[in-house]
Amino acid sequence: MRQTVLAFLLILFPGLVCAQGVRLKDLADFEGVRGNDLVGYGLVVGLDGTGDGLRNAPFTEDIMSNILERLGVNVTGEQFRAKNVAAVIVTAELQPFARAGSRIDVTVSAIGDASSLRGGTLVMTPLNAADGQIYAVAQGSIIAGGVAAEGEAARIVQGVPTAGSIPSGATVEREVAFEFGAMGRLVLALKNPDFSTAYRVERAINVAAGAGLATMVDAGTIAIDLKSTSANSPSHLLAQIENLRIEPDTLARVVVDQRSGTIVISENVRVSRVAVSKGNLTLTVEEQPIVVQPNPFAEGETVVVPRSSARIGNAPAVSLAEVPGSTTLSDVITGLNALGITPNDLIDILKTIKAAGALHADFVVM
Repeated sequence: MRQTVLAFLLILFPGLVCAQGVRLKDLADFEGVRGNDLVGYGLVVGLDGTGDGLRNAPFTEDIMSNILERLGVNVTGEQFRAKNVAAVIVTAELQPFARAGSRIDVTVSAIGDASSLRGGTLVMTPLNAADGQIYAVAQGSIIAGGVAAEGEAARIVQGVPTAGSIPSGATVEREVAFEFGAMGRLVLALKNPDFSTAYRVERAINVAAGAGLATMVDAGTIAIDLKSTSANSPSHLLAQIENLRIEPDTLARVVVDQRSGTIVISENVRVSRVAVSKGNLTLTVEEQPIVVQPNPFAEGETVVVPRSSARIGNAPAVSLAEVPGSTTLSDVITGLNALGITPNDLIDILKTIKAAGALHADFVVM
């Protein structure tokens, strides 16, 4: 329980481990500096009898015929019964500023009735972006994380053997047209919009790079005028400001997961004046049957006589003294943990305090 209390304290007081703030690059996204999603349709070969059934997945036969035709093999009118091939969807993310010849990771997922992609090899597959253009080509051996085994009357699966990845499995063939150096205005978008955080970002940039350079547009947007900067280029300016330390301000929020008993509490949660009492109702039913036997040399049968007892009792209630106003929730949690309250009971108490209007925070139940 003491370890749980220490873990809660680290969550309740992030300033203890983050006294110098968070880097700006971790708080905001820079306009234009983003990845692009790629997708392709391909074929995996070399499977050990775990591929698609061609009767159930006719598209696998179509793509296999197309690949063989491109390789000079005439398969017109032929019927395939191979079980070592599978049709797959290949996805990847083209990283920002990726250049032709760079390598990116790809994810491969079966779309037919293949039972496993372990040991398979992805045949050369073009990857398209939203504009329909080919930006990368993927090929290589698949690393599948799951495992599947089956017999005549049973089957067991661990993980997802019908999906896998190919590290550095695609080569970038086309670059995204983007002139970052020609931009005259840069926009920063906060990942968690907040007026206080946006104001702190604006102030930190103006102090570090020049007064009037940054302007807070709204709670989630800060605009930077690149024309008035003394930096050699926008890249030099971003390198200068992306490591600025900002102390973010967050909403008061309590997040609980009833399935695992996990409770996460932000720093600014407050509790008004309130008193809490918690008691448990215990129902106990016991069975103590008695065996009755006849006397020696007497006629009769051994009989089992049921004997039951049931009782209801109240466990000692947990009572808290009246909590003064403007108390932090961390003080209440510390007191509850000292009394041996379980996480599930703690969730019930927090829900009741919120229902009473004494918990000043967003209460999120997952």
